[in-house]
Amino acid sequence: MHMTAQKKTDSLAGIFLLVQSLKAHHRCEWGLCFFVGTLLFLSVLAGVNFNVMPRMYVSGQVPESDVIAEHDIMVEDSRATEARRKQILLLQPPVYDLSMEPFAAFQNKIMEISRFANEGGERKDAAAAFSHLVEDLAPDVAEEVLAEIARHDVQEYLLKDLMPFIRENFAEGLVTDLRSGRVGRMGVIIRNLDTGAETLRPDVSTLRDVQSFLAEIASRNRQNAELTPQSRRAINIVLAAVMPASLTLNREATQKRAESVAESVKPVYYQIQKGEIIVRKGERVSREQQIKLQALHKSSSGPVRWTGAGGAFLCALLISIGFFISPSGRPGTPLHSKDMLMISLLLLLSGIGAKAACLFGMRLDSLHVQNAFAVAFPAAGIVGLVAMIFAARRFCTMGLLLAFFTMLMFQAGYTLFIYYFLGGMLGTWLMVRGQSRQDVVWSIVPLAVGQTVIWAGTALLANISFEEVPFSLIAVAVNSIFSLIILFAASPVLEMFFGYSTRFRLMELMSLEQPLMQEMMMAIPGTYHHSLVVANMVEAGCKAIGANSLLCKVAALYHDVGKLGYAEYFIENQYGGPNKHDKISPSLSVLILLAHVKKGIELAGRYNLGREITDIIQQHHGTRLIQYFYQKAQKLGEKTREPDFCYPGPRPQTREAAILMLADSVEASSRTLAEPTPARIRSHIDSIIKGIFSEGQLDESELTFKDLHYLSENFQRILTGIFHQRITYPEAGISTMRQGADTPAEVRSGGDRERNKIHSFLPSAAGPDASAAPSTGTSR
Repeated sequence: MHMTAQKKTDSLAGIFLLVQSLKAHHRCEWGLCFFVGTLLFLSVLAGVNFNVMPRMYVSGQVPESDVIAEHDIMVEDSRATEARRKQILLLQPPVYDLSMEPFAAFQNKIMEISRFANEGGERKDAAAAFSHLVEDLAPDVAEEVLAEIARHDVQEYLLKDLMPFIRENFAEGLVTDLRSGRVGRMGVIIRNLDTGAETLRPDVSTLRDVQSFLAEIASRNRQNAELTPQSRRAINIVLAAVMPASLTLNREATQKRAESVAESVKPVYYQIQKGEIIVRKGERVSREQQIKLQALHKSSSGPVRWTGAGGAFLCALLISIGFFISPSGRPGTPLHSKDMLMISLLLLLSGIGAKAACLFGMRLDSLHVQNAFAVAFPAAGIVGLVAMIFAARRFCTMGLLLAFFTMLMFQAGYTLFIYYFLGGMLGTWLMVRGQSRQDVVWSIVPLAVGQTVIWAGTALLANISFEEVPFSLIAVAVNSIFSLIILFAASPVLEMFFGYSTRFRLMELMSLEQPLMQEMMMAIPGTYHHSLVVANMVEAGCKAIGANSLLCKVAALYHDVGKLGYAEYFIENQYGGPNKHDKISPSLSVLILLAHVKKGIELAGRYNLGREITDIIQQHHGTRLIQYFYQKAQKLGEKTREPDFCYPGPRPQTREAAILMLADSVEASSRTLAEPTPARIRSHIDSIIKGIFSEGQLDESELTFKDLHYLSENFQRILTGIFHQRITYPEAGISTMRQGADTPAEVRSGGDRERNKIHSFLPSAAGPDASAAPSTGTSR
């Protein structure tokens, strides 16, 4: 008991700690409130009944207009239900009570009659028992019977032979009259009052009634040769007068059991489908139609289906957990109030739009057109908007929520939910794979084909009619077109009002025509080249582990943009000149290095690079220590505090920021390798990654050991390609080539002998780059 209570306490404490960690991790207080309010509003909106209350008509009235079912309803078939109950009642066996008390009374009466006969009719108590015979028989017959019963042999046969036989049959059960008794098709239930046991006798032919039993006794008497005919007749008369039944019908118990069985019989229903005409204008309402109208009126009576709204709200809250917690249980990338506001607005506008489309479709007479409105709703485009901003886990959660609420708004079944969700996932997959706006435009073809296949699968599940197929195919095409329009129309709004870096914006930032990119190329070409190499590394790494490769690549291109403020203080931009850090103190050098992060954040805001790229710029050094100047300051005897020589951070919060930190450190430090062979490059990469990991810089990201292994392999592949070896040209050949390059064109055109001398050196230095040498001829 104590252990159970302790487990419950630990579970509650764990939940409390999880909530507190999520609250501290995600900075979306008012945004979360707005999101929950949106879910509540959409749940109530889904439960609101906008249908016009159908007018009630009774049997015999003539309606003024057609009455059409606005939704699927189930109507009880009272006749079929009653027929089934009657059938069950016929099968229900009646209950009979079995008791041996009637036999005891019967035996006492026989004994009293025998004594009365022996004493010549002088006992008054026995005369009372014999009076029944006298009332039914003539006086002379009664005297004759009494005289025969008084015989010793008759009494011995009656008491010693017949009474045990009669007792045995009493114990098996004896009814008064089998023809008038109640017997079910399944037999009878015999309840022994003495023992309380119940026995079902399915074969009612084994039951006996008093008359058949008396006939059997008469036959038995005839087989006894010692009895005279008068004696047999006397015995038959006495037994017929006093013979009782041991089985009596218990009507109360039989009625209770019949009522219980009747209540357990489920009503028989038949379905009225949405759009079915219940009553036509001008036709007299029948009794059956009245029942349908009553069922329709009852199902449409409430303005709000509160139970459905409550269920929708709870389900939506459960689905929304995917926004805040990853499958591994970690909080994931922090969410801000701006994020929750954007998600809420998309859900709100989608839900209202779906409800409006549903109400407009209800005003049309055609049910096929109404269903086409639901199929044409562009859920794929709305989920695609979220996929341009968030990672897979969150846009999948958005797809589930959107499909769930849209299904409720259209009052449809699970097949429409499947159609919306799979269509949304297809749209996001196509959009994420697009590398330009043109790719996204051409994705309308596979999107339309894919959604057609999805619709075909759901149509087979729903078993729709062939008449609905043309309407639905047109609706699928409309869905694909409007999804594409939403992507292009709404993405600039997200960029402008919310400051998001959508995929379209990220692809624009990769352009070499961007002003900030141009400035980097001109002012800090060394940093620009470093950024290009890091961009290639992070792109390969992200694709290997499933991270956002486009975001990480763009962030890599701009991660060192802050070096524009102090370009000459970074070694890649000194071009072999004097190092300015040699003339300043280590503390001042550290301030300059730290400033490039702050300057980068400032430039990212000025050029609208977006919050995601700004966060990566801020986190790409984490809280690492600048070892070189820290050790230099210690050697010079300066008073050093380790926090003063560390980047302000924070540590990488996303996989993309962590990948950029690893690639930046690996690429920069690889320049110091004397002989960058593949083995040395691999060893160097592993040591850098292990160092960063041991410092705890990756603790707040979602990278796993498996991810680090894949990153190491892809970093090695990129760096090995960059540091590849080239063939060594002989000095004579090189000087001749240089001489040829400085020779005027008209002289070089006639120098076949010199050209042959140059190329005579190339075959002996065959290598991987020999085929890449520039050709002097024209390609055909």
